Amino acid sequence: MSNQGDTSVPLLAARDLVKTHGRTRALSGASTELRAGEILAVTGTSGSGKSTLLHCLAGIVRPDEGTVTYAGERLDELPEKRLSELRRTEFGVVFQFGQLIPELTAVDNVALPLLLAGASRTDARASAGEWLERFGVRGQGESRPGELSGGQSQRVALARALVTAPKVVFADEPTGALDSLASEQVMTALVGTARESGTAVLLITHDAQVAAYADREIRLTDGTVATAGVTA
Repeated sequence: MSNQGDTSVPLLAARDLVKTHGRTRALSGASTELRAGEILAVTGTSGSGKSTLLHCLAGIVRPDEGTVTYAGERLDELPEKRLSELRRTEFGVVFQFGQLIPELTAVDNVALPLLLAGASRTDARASAGEWLERFGVRGQGESRPGELSGGQSQRVALARALVTAPKVVFADEPTGALDSLASEQVMTALVGTARESGTAVLLITHDAQVAAYADREIRLTDGTVATAGVTA
């Protein structure tokens, strides 16, 4: 049974996650939860397990131990076909360097998830253009990634992540490669759009100024949640 409309129940929850990469234990019993419409910052030093936690919560990797539950479904037990469907429709993912497809224009990068979901090219490009406008980069719609600045690329990547109206956006160091001005522009666009659409955001960052945009922050240390609290 889905709990997406019930804000008293976590939309996404991780319990006692353990994940090992080779001989390195990335997660050592990490637990957290994300509610519908909430912006949660996950902070910690390099190697603390932040990205691994995001990958487990997004269904990109499976934990060795523990559970991940999304809207009543156990993500850690779902077949890959269902996980792929969730990542196309209900999850949006943004990485530090955007990972746009270099051969496609900005508008076609944003339209791609809609095309994969079966939308017509005309409708997909029209919707993509609207999202680029919301993020202030519609004028760069016909530019390819190599012709965009870092901040423009990240706003295009955010538009691509949000174009399918996902329930959750996973943002892994989305401002890590940007200067302070571009970082502020990207975070303002992400937070404003998430608030408008009621999208939950899991934000991985090492930057306290970026974390301050969140409703709540947890800090990972050695693969476990060391501290948690409401941001100032």
